[in-house]
Amino acid sequence: MSRQVVAGEIAFSENDAEELGIIKVKRIYEQFSREDGFRILVDRLWPRGMSKEKAKIDLWLKEIAPSNDLRNWFCHEQMKWEPFRKKYEDELEAKPELVQKIKQAEKEHGTVTLLYSAKDEEHNQAVALMVFLKRL
Repeated sequence: MSRQVVAGEIAFSENDAEELGIIKVKRIYEQFSREDGFRILVDRLWPRGMSKEKAKIDLWLKEIAPSNDLRNWFCHEQMKWEPFRKKYEDELEAKPELVQKIKQAEKEHGTVTLLYSAKDEEHNQAVALMVFLKRL
């Protein structure tokens, strides 16, 4: 398997996708798609205005979300993004059983979509979690 770290992201070869499955992120307010695969909500709080029927989630893994203290400190301020990612990764390393649930879903379903409700599509816990998972 060939992995290459590029600017904080991880690039995989085409063959790796078959071995590893696919982990994606998506805002929960976007249209459901079959290509989403296994849908995991990774927010600690239920998304405002979203019904459970419309959300079409397979798993709500709220325990894997950043702690309330970290979430409140970050407050989606872009200048805090890198320190937030590092602190969140420290929290994730202390939750191996929850990380393993996502990795197991990836093995079983091939595609896993991490769902979030934040408006910022580039600086949120689902993106940080996806990068963390792809490094494993």
